[in-house]
Amino acid sequence: MTLSTLPSAGPDTETLRRKILGCWRGKAVGGTLGQTFEGLSGPLDAEFYVPVPTEMVPNDDLDLQVVYACVLASTEVPAVDRHVLADAWRRHVGFPWNEYGVAMRNQAEGIVPPHTGSFDNWFTCGEGAAIRSELWACLAPGNPDLAAAYAYEDACFDHAGDGIVAAQFLARLQSAAFVESDPDTLIDIALAGIPADSGIASVVGDTRRWVSASDDWREVQVLIMEKYGRQDFTDVRPNTGFVILGWLMGADFSERIRITNNSGQDCDSSTASIGALLGILDPDSIGAEWLAPIGDELVLNEEIRDLDFPPTIAEFTDLVVDLGARLPRTAPVVESTSFDPDAHRIPVGIGHFNTTTGRWDIRDQSELPPIGSALPEVETEPSTLPGTVVSMAREDFHDRLMMLTFQANGRGRSAVRLMFNCTEDYRIWLDGAFLHGAQGSSLFFPAPHMAPVGQFIDFEMPEGEHTLSIAVKRPPAHRAHADWVIGLVELPSALWIEHAFHPAPAVH
Repeated sequence: MTLSTLPSAGPDTETLRRKILGCWRGKAVGGTLGQTFEGLSGPLDAEFYVPVPTEMVPNDDLDLQVVYACVLASTEVPAVDRHVLADAWRRHVGFPWNEYGVAMRNQAEGIVPPHTGSFDNWFTCGEGAAIRSELWACLAPGNPDLAAAYAYEDACFDHAGDGIVAAQFLARLQSAAFVESDPDTLIDIALAGIPADSGIASVVGDTRRWVSASDDWREVQVLIMEKYGRQDFTDVRPNTGFVILGWLMGADFSERIRITNNSGQDCDSSTASIGALLGILDPDSIGAEWLAPIGDELVLNEEIRDLDFPPTIAEFTDLVVDLGARLPRTAPVVESTSFDPDAHRIPVGIGHFNTTTGRWDIRDQSELPPIGSALPEVETEPSTLPGTVVSMAREDFHDRLMMLTFQANGRGRSAVRLMFNCTEDYRIWLDGAFLHGAQGSSLFFPAPHMAPVGQFIDFEMPEGEHTLSIAVKRPPAHRAHADWVIGLVELPSALWIEHAFHPAPAVH
């Protein structure tokens, strides 16, 4: 069976409901299994839940799809539209994590999708949209083109590039799985609708080839990481490879989810994705040993707020089946939106200095002023930066040290966290008083809620605008750029503060 010969009618209602229920059960099983091991490097050797739960473990993978489905179902004429989905984030979601937090900050600053996902976002290729693909497949069963169109409307809120492509690939795969079962045919159908030169097409093709030449999934896991591994354990490229790896090398549901989970990285997400796919393909393949510990109650994270949602997975399934029957079988109408990234540049002062003529009282081994020292007098010139994500060329350091000055404002939040995840050594002063200093980080993972050790500080910020001065050491000769991400977030939520480094927004 090929894309052109997929049944146009899709499965009958009874089969559809069984498969959608299998999807959500497989999703819950995989997410609950993988959450204990999330972020670990594989290969791992887990055999079962650790610890064995008494209910499903809440997971943003499923939470966000529940939000979308409930919001769409509550509308008189439901339509999968990026602006409706973005508003659902604003009203119902409090997750600060990675691309989620950045997109919600961008939205709070007046940016709309798809630019909320593409602008000033280090996590454009995170797993956050790939893990939301199942809803679109369930709402377009047997129609991979439509499922992928729905997935784009969702994914563009907080992703770009392969972060969107991965969501479309999985939505196509899972949609076709409602009416087809052969893995090679399904993968071909999914690949047919994504760019052939994408990282997702590449990792899927490589994984298929490596699997065909190996009888040990661990060997393939190593090959995937060698070619596609990143410091970001949530990157969609290796994690999509692990979904394909578990599916093709496992003999049954249990072995397949174990292989994907034990490949490591963002394994609550990848294992939830393979569990959902297997649940669509064969709802009866999910053994009672996996289902009994998690039960049927639908458990969401506390960051999902002000949402009336079904109490059980079975009732959520009914909601999705009903919603699918109400949706028109037409692709979303996409309206172009203008966006000027220069309007969102961050004003700064930039100056250069060195401590070569001083002694140890004005510098330490880094050449920067010592921890706790007074702010050095450095003349700065007005300039701008493209956003919070910066890659500064070595040649743009006109001396051994660069001084940056920002105007920082907590916008009424007093308990804050300042993250400066930087590849180079730095020192920070607030209104001239020493605040924080750190050595450059070998780990670049600019998520304020879990920034690398030493690359953030929590403090009480007084009301109003303050001057933030940051001295950064020039990169060594072997490194062409100094990379950093600066973020100011409220505590304890770790949500980004809007307009934290911009002048006060105009009041309309």
